[in-house]
Amino acid sequence: MGKFVHLHVHSHYSIQDGMSKVPDLVDKCMHTGMHAMALTDHGNMFGIKDFLDYVGKVNGAPKKKVKECEEELGKETDEEKKAELTKKLEELKGKADSFIPFKPIVGTEAYCARRTLYDKDKNLKEISKETGKERIVDRSGWHLILLAKNIQGYHNLCKLASIAYTDGFYDRPRIDHNVLEKWHEGIICCSACLGGEVPQYILGGELDKAEQSILWFKNLFGEDYYLELQRHKTDKPNAPRDTFEKQQKVNAVLLEFAKKHNIKVIATNDVHFVEEEHGDAHERLVCLSTGKLMSDPNRGMAYTKQEWLKTPEEMEAIFGDIPEALSNTLEIAEKVETYSINSDPIMPKFPIPESFGTEEEYRKKYTEQDLFDEFTRDEKGNVVLSQEDAEKKIKKLGGYDKLYRIKLEADYLNKLAWDGAKERYGDNLTEGQKERIIFELHIMKTMGFPGYFLIVQDYIRGAREELDVSVGPGRGSAAGSVVAYCLKITDLDPLKYDLLFERFLNPDRISLPDIDVDFDDDGRGKVLDWVTKKYGKEKVAHIITYGTMATKSSIADVGRVQNVPLSEVNYIKSLVPDKGFDESQVKAVDGEVPKKMPKVNLKNCYKYVPELKRFLEGSDENISSMLRYAQQLEDTNRQIGIHACGVIIGADDLTNFAPICTIKDKDSGEDVAVTQYDGHVVESVGLIKMDFLGLKTLSLIKEAIKNIKITTGEDIDIDHIPIDDELTYKLYSDGATIGTFQFESPGMQKYLRELKPTQISDLIAMNALYRPGPMDYIPTFINRKLGKEPIVYDIPVMEKYLKDTYGVTVYQEQVMLLSQLLANFSRGEADTLRKAMGKKIFAMLAILKPKFLERGKENGHDPKILEKIWTDWEKFASYAFNKSHAACYAWVAYQTGYLKAHYPAEYMAANLTRNKDSITDITKFMDECKRMGIQVLIPDVNESDMNFTANKEGNIRFGLAGIKGVGEGAVESILKERKANGKFTDIFNFVERVNLTSCGKKTIETLAMAGAFDCFPDIKREHFLLPGFVDSIHAYGTKVQSENGKSQLQLSLFDDNEVGASIAKPKIPKVESLPRIEMLNRERELVGIFLSAHPLDDYYVILNNVCNVQMADLSNEWSGPQFIDPEKEKQLADADISFGGMVMNVKNLKTKNGADFKIVAIQDYTGVHEFSFFSDDLANFGNYLQKDYVLYITGKYGKRKSYDKDRRIIFNKIQWMNDAINNTIKNIVIYAKEDDFTTTFVEDISTAIDESKAENQEGASLYFSISEESSGNSMLFHSKNTNVKVTRELLTNLDGMQIKYQINKAIS
Repeated sequence: MGKFVHLHVHSHYSIQDGMSKVPDLVDKCMHTGMHAMALTDHGNMFGIKDFLDYVGKVNGAPKKKVKECEEELGKETDEEKKAELTKKLEELKGKADSFIPFKPIVGTEAYCARRTLYDKDKNLKEISKETGKERIVDRSGWHLILLAKNIQGYHNLCKLASIAYTDGFYDRPRIDHNVLEKWHEGIICCSACLGGEVPQYILGGELDKAEQSILWFKNLFGEDYYLELQRHKTDKPNAPRDTFEKQQKVNAVLLEFAKKHNIKVIATNDVHFVEEEHGDAHERLVCLSTGKLMSDPNRGMAYTKQEWLKTPEEMEAIFGDIPEALSNTLEIAEKVETYSINSDPIMPKFPIPESFGTEEEYRKKYTEQDLFDEFTRDEKGNVVLSQEDAEKKIKKLGGYDKLYRIKLEADYLNKLAWDGAKERYGDNLTEGQKERIIFELHIMKTMGFPGYFLIVQDYIRGAREELDVSVGPGRGSAAGSVVAYCLKITDLDPLKYDLLFERFLNPDRISLPDIDVDFDDDGRGKVLDWVTKKYGKEKVAHIITYGTMATKSSIADVGRVQNVPLSEVNYIKSLVPDKGFDESQVKAVDGEVPKKMPKVNLKNCYKYVPELKRFLEGSDENISSMLRYAQQLEDTNRQIGIHACGVIIGADDLTNFAPICTIKDKDSGEDVAVTQYDGHVVESVGLIKMDFLGLKTLSLIKEAIKNIKITTGEDIDIDHIPIDDELTYKLYSDGATIGTFQFESPGMQKYLRELKPTQISDLIAMNALYRPGPMDYIPTFINRKLGKEPIVYDIPVMEKYLKDTYGVTVYQEQVMLLSQLLANFSRGEADTLRKAMGKKIFAMLAILKPKFLERGKENGHDPKILEKIWTDWEKFASYAFNKSHAACYAWVAYQTGYLKAHYPAEYMAANLTRNKDSITDITKFMDECKRMGIQVLIPDVNESDMNFTANKEGNIRFGLAGIKGVGEGAVESILKERKANGKFTDIFNFVERVNLTSCGKKTIETLAMAGAFDCFPDIKREHFLLPGFVDSIHAYGTKVQSENGKSQLQLSLFDDNEVGASIAKPKIPKVESLPRIEMLNRERELVGIFLSAHPLDDYYVILNNVCNVQMADLSNEWSGPQFIDPEKEKQLADADISFGGMVMNVKNLKTKNGADFKIVAIQDYTGVHEFSFFSDDLANFGNYLQKDYVLYITGKYGKRKSYDKDRRIIFNKIQWMNDAINNTIKNIVIYAKEDDFTTTFVEDISTAIDESKAENQEGASLYFSISEESSGNSMLFHSKNTNVKVTRELLTNLDGMQIKYQINKAIS
């Protein structure tokens, strides 16, 4: 162990308090002769698995190197190289024999409540005797070091660390004396730092209480209780000097009590970082945690900068006068046993009906030999394992005791699967179907996972049958299982689509199943609640995630606490590549482009980005230090979160396996239980992870089906729609896929129009191909389908698996099937090949390639062709896609296409509803509705529902709940009354009938201004702006309802010609119409968009086809790049730019020098951006900068002066948009191929042009660019006798015909 070990160490899992990475801590300990260390993060065990796994890797490294050398020696044939390897092997064995393994000590620095962990009274305060400041008694708690001495201690630490969150959290996770008494076995306890209970009493002068505490802990822990001494004497700048004085005061008393009560003392250093030079970076991390600036002299929590991982020699220099304090740390390390917390999966018990069978009955019915035979033979009863391997397998499965449970679950799974098979395939199953089901069930059983499938099928059944939650058809490789299909876990027949089970579970190796399930976005939470209730709250938890300080965020965080101007921070951040270094950057420094590009981190940025290096080495110390400390803090844990979909279902209380904590859910605001180990490692302690995903598209489909029911009365069974629907394939062939799943990008639309898909296999293939890498195969795929290229197979028999993809290898499954077909690979070997190729495992490929070539040759295939096939596969398999996943998601996409093709208004209404909070998406879908000829109508109290809905005319009506300021209660009362007694006849009938408590005066005014009363011919929106008008009609309605003998909480059931007729109705005066733009602005404020019309509609063509900059392109940062997209930034650098829109707001401000300037908000179809106008710009263009003006602006994106650091938008000219219409559009070029000129094409384009023809040679010149497909050449023809008005209608018609065009093409 050496001379000393650290027992009080914080890693970066002490969030925003520690900055040490676990590997750095362990490596330094070993390099300095310390062969043990305790990890004691604040109040948690977040880093324990990371700690144990890394130590396991370090301890196993010497033997691993020996094994690798032995394997290399066994393969080597060259005698000289064998001699070298033999010598190397002896050296490695010597190092392995002399290696001293590192001992990890599992611990935590707990917070112990000053009263009990259940006390959380914010009003109970006291004056701290140490500081003299007031504090809330129950907040936080005393510090206490707890170390696990053995496996029991580890489990008890898990209990304590979990209880601290689930029961004791109040500002900090807290335990108390009571739970310590219950869970103290196997734990070593140390009194901790100055924040500990005993030191706090000493600092407060309460020595009697300090002694009582010491005796309480000694009585509980006996010889496993130690008093902790610390000495943080510092000479560092900005470090508190009084800490050491307090420590000396406490240490003196502790030594006295130690001697008096025969308690041992230990020396510790409160480690928060690894090296001495990290102290300043750590100081900044603490500022980030407390929200303070480095310049703040009263920034609170401060460290002495002595908190680095000191060497044994450094600790001896500090505590040389108390040598036993050092040696006692070794005693603690010796007390700690070596144990493992890893475990094979421990499956939760699925409740099997007793009528089917029980474990007790199975133990009587089957012998151990029966189980041995069943679990070690293949599905046909053949012996396939040696006795030794068979016995290992039984042990791996948990022994015979567990096998009885597994067999019971497997038999019940068999029953459900065969029942499901009859439902899926009918009574007369084919031999192929039977064989596949038998094989899969056998693998599931002999891997020990039948319970997993029972649980998954159960919560999917519960979702569908009990909760009315939509479930996706499957995702990932699980869709390759026929048993999963029979159990309705998935909904796509694997046999029909050649989906492979071994892609899901490789029969040659036991691996935990991983079934991801999509639920509709709204219902996912219901399913999780259902699972929690069924299996117990203590057995279900989410999974934690750790968010780290990434490269740019570390710059931003350090810059903030150092008060570096935001503009400078943003500019420096912009120098960090977003997606990786350019090859030119790397080559300029290294002289060549490596096979694997360097990772983007600050170390490499300083190497490959010269400007960043200049900042790092520059004279501005605030900037250069920011970059130094940012590098030191990079990748430090910054926050914790909840995994998006991962959920743990345990066989028992989860705290028996791992610690649990709680995190507040952002959406619900409730505390959610999560594991303290993240998803990368949580399964290795025996816990089962299942993925519950929320898929918005399922909610969209559900919404559309509901809309269809309302408008047509039809009940759509979306899972059983025809798969050969012509209208759906026409939609895909037209590329009309906006709003559909997975296929709506412009690039995908282009390929779909070329491909003209006619079957689901086309969509599956495109879903797999449309991604980097495989995209190169798309033109070949399309040309072969269309007969423009021959379909060829390297070997004729390959047609069996390549026919559906026209001879192009698209899927991983095809490689697997062909390896079996050509070279007799087993199912397991085929999956191993897939994995080895995809992950470039060259050692495995070296083993598999000779097998493929040899066996293929034995089957009569040409070795040269086999070599070519293998080479093609190696190239392709690295980015080949999983067909199971592609097929499932293509089916979901097909469902959305079917709904859009057959029920366009209902489907687009669903899209608008599901995306109502995104103005960008709303705008996109409204544009698509216009293209489809569907009107999106303003709200209407006589037709609108809660959300967007389709009406009988095939248009879409805005939902009442989408109006800002109109609550659901008001909408429900309107809908309820309308359903009960019919439509409202006028505004008076409306106030006579609706619940005026729910639908008050403000709501009525809001409805009016949103256009919801435009259906009443005698009333205008302007009336509701008249003083007293809303009051008068509301008072009228209230009086009528009162006269009807009803309270204001009831609805009138009388017609307006009864009591209402006897009460005088307020007169509706004449009113002047407001300007159109004012009414539209009011409408926009209430519904979020311009709905009845858009003030920019007259300028659509210029904004979308002439302007090369849209508001959504522009960054809101005041400095640095002005364009969000780096490519656009590069493209427009020093180029002419144009943009336009409506002035939404103008702020008149003054600079520090008193000069006037304006901030002007301009909106186009994509969004709003604020522009600043100073001095000359203000003088030149000030008259244009008025609210509601519609402007066309031209300029340049460049530097105003040569020495400027940033490019800016330089305004050259501003004009009214009306003026711009007449002089900006010079020509339009229509592109077509020679083959396009069919009769229909000519008629359609002639009609479109005739409708837009300009008179007297006004408008834009019309050109046609005709290309010859065989040569690729094109010719430009000028239609000299026809000029056109380039209107939105013309462009919409051309888009609808999928005709390409270009406005203002440079023509020589």
